[in-house]
Amino acid sequence: MHGGVAPKNIYQGMAINALLDPSVDLVILTGPAGCGKTLLAVAAALELVIEQKQYDKIIVTRNTPDIAENIGFLPGTEEEKMMPWLASVTDTLEVLHKNDNCSASSVNYIMDKANIQFKSVNFMRGRSIQNSFVLLDECQNLTASQLKTIITRCGEGTKIVCSGNLAQIDSNYLTPVTSGLTYIVERFKDFEGSANIYLNGVIRSRLAEFAEEHL
Repeated sequence: MHGGVAPKNIYQGMAINALLDPSVDLVILTGPAGCGKTLLAVAAALELVIEQKQYDKIIVTRNTPDIAENIGFLPGTEEEKMMPWLASVTDTLEVLHKNDNCSASSVNYIMDKANIQFKSVNFMRGRSIQNSFVLLDECQNLTASQLKTIITRCGEGTKIVCSGNLAQIDSNYLTPVTSGLTYIVERFKDFEGSANIYLNGVIRSRLAEFAEEHL
């Protein structure tokens, strides 16, 4: 897979299989911080777009709790305004290319070559998204209706990956019970074109693992 990513445990192996399987339209990746959700999704997206040319572009989106009020006041394009909230993905690209001679320029090159677009959730409203690999990061902060809006926009040849951690809800209005992530796990459990993988086990570091269990 892209960046030489190999599964660190059986759950990651199952996730990689689902991410690369053309018959799976929806992949739901849940689990604690540092279990590899974003890393695996981004590596798979790059593999499918750049190496296998199965999709035309990668669309990355996440709910930005205070962006609705602030995005209008920030200078720059929507993409530039989204960048601070999407650091997890750009950090992941750097990890995948950390051995390159000049990792900063290779990250920009990859973002260009893979046609990676950072979009706010509002961008999805009223559009049909074709031939794209859509990564919905931090899904635990989305409502059921927001997720419905996004998933119903996915047209032909589009794969969507929803990743999230119910222990990290940033919204004052959502709980693990009312989170859209819980809702789609439940609603799609009998849908053949979906896969739901709980990535058990933190592989970020010993420190992250200890913190996840003891703090």
